[in-house]
Amino acid sequence: MKKTAILASMAAALFFTACSDNTSTTTETNAISTETVDAAEGEAYAVIPAESELTWNGKKVGGEHTGNINLQNGQLLVADNEVVGGEFTIDMNSITNTDLTDAKYNSDLVGHLKSDDFFGVEQHPTATFKINRISPIADAAAGQPNYNVEGDLTVKGKTHPVSFPATVTVENGIASAKGEVIVDRAKYDVRYGSKSFFDNLGDKVIDDNFTVSLDITAKK
Repeated sequence: MKKTAILASMAAALFFTACSDNTSTTTETNAISTETVDAAEGEAYAVIPAESELTWNGKKVGGEHTGNINLQNGQLLVADNEVVGGEFTIDMNSITNTDLTDAKYNSDLVGHLKSDDFFGVEQHPTATFKINRISPIADAAAGQPNYNVEGDLTVKGKTHPVSFPATVTVENGIASAKGEVIVDRAKYDVRYGSKSFFDNLGDKVIDDNFTVSLDITAKK
């Protein structure tokens, strides 16, 4: 799948925090051209990490941070020239920041994101997303999201459902997906600067919601 909004903020939720001073059971199905389809059996198209991209954006009072994170591996399941499922593994150790130009500030921020305040990558080196259901969006305009994707996002060992609109295509042996997902980091025990866990943070509050933009490419 080309780049997609399938997941940032998986990590994005976590990335927000940077703003602080930073398989399922498969069931056979027909084409999904007109109705919702649960994750189904299909031909596996392997995700090409080098041709895919995840970016995150996190906001706090008076500022924001952005960065990238890499897909480790994954696949999209394709049946009758339609994406019917998929699974992805995200390399949490690959988190970067792209807005801070000072090398020390940048390094400090990335180190904080990897710490137990945020992602705790030493104990949780990967995050995952599994597509459970994909539904076509009726009368989707050209170039606009044409599917709604529902799945389970696992971060820091905690799994919760997320959903988001995505532009999904399959053509000439290449599946691509592009979209944005909003993640509530509080659900994944990413506590730093969160008003869900701490009172009287004042202007040190970091948004619980983060955005992850996905641009994914997979090939048969």
